[in-house]
Amino acid sequence: MAGAGTRKLKTKTMAGTDKQRPMIAEGPAVILVEPQLGENIGMVARAMANFGLAELRIVSPRDGWPNPKAEAAASGAIHVIEGVRLFDTLADALTDCAYAVATTARQREGFKTVLGPVQAARKLRGRHAGGLKTAIIFGRERFGLNNEEVGLADDIVTFPVNPAFASLNLAQAVLLMSYEWMKSGMEEGEALPFSGPEYAPAPKEELYGLFGQLEQALESRGYFRPPERKPVQVESFRAVFTRAGFSSEEIRVLRGIISSLDRFSPSNPRGSGSPGDDPRRASTGGKRSKKQAGQADD
Repeated sequence: MAGAGTRKLKTKTMAGTDKQRPMIAEGPAVILVEPQLGENIGMVARAMANFGLAELRIVSPRDGWPNPKAEAAASGAIHVIEGVRLFDTLADALTDCAYAVATTARQREGFKTVLGPVQAARKLRGRHAGGLKTAIIFGRERFGLNNEEVGLADDIVTFPVNPAFASLNLAQAVLLMSYEWMKSGMEEGEALPFSGPEYAPAPKEELYGLFGQLEQALESRGYFRPPERKPVQVESFRAVFTRAGFSSEEIRVLRGIISSLDRFSPSNPRGSGSPGDDPRRASTGGKRSKKQAGQADD
């Protein structure tokens, strides 16, 4: 019964895919023991492809193989579906593997080491780096792996889940292990496909300039009331802006905002004339010009 499908399947482009990038396809084999639903197999293939796994082995699928429902649920992970290998028993599927872990949500009797997904991924990564063939075993949707099947593995993997609701569906379990596998091979565990800009914190001189501008703008609008509370209020807004760790670019944005609020008004927005023509704005020295006063009285 062991073998692989050879027919080519149609692929469709999904959101988040980029065919210009190389496809990661390495790592341990994922072995499904007697899976029931084709949809679950397809979702497993998708989860594997998300995190760079490509080798899917299936032991006695209930509905046979190939399965059109699996192809549909794979959502473009056709390279995984096309490479599926079938086996009659779990022992047959493990013959070329030097290290295998069995996933389970139940405590088992015996002398197997119990690992979390992070520990298991690291051990798998180490064996893989040494050129050894490895595998992750997943049981049936309804009741998982039996004790004999768990006994074929080297270690047990269990997930830190809510003990009162510990059941994961098949694709969820595969996704968790696939994610930890990929993360285990990344620098510091977080090599993301893209990142935001990196900004160095602005010099204190620029930050203090922002403080001075903001304080002056607030003072001119009577913000500090009563006057004796001004030192406390100034200390408060300085603490807020200091905590943020603004970059020089961010401080320029903030100062531009303050300048715009200080120079323009709803009745005289930017672009409608010189800010000096705003009748509500005091001229230098704190007094309005005769022209401004006349306009305000109209």
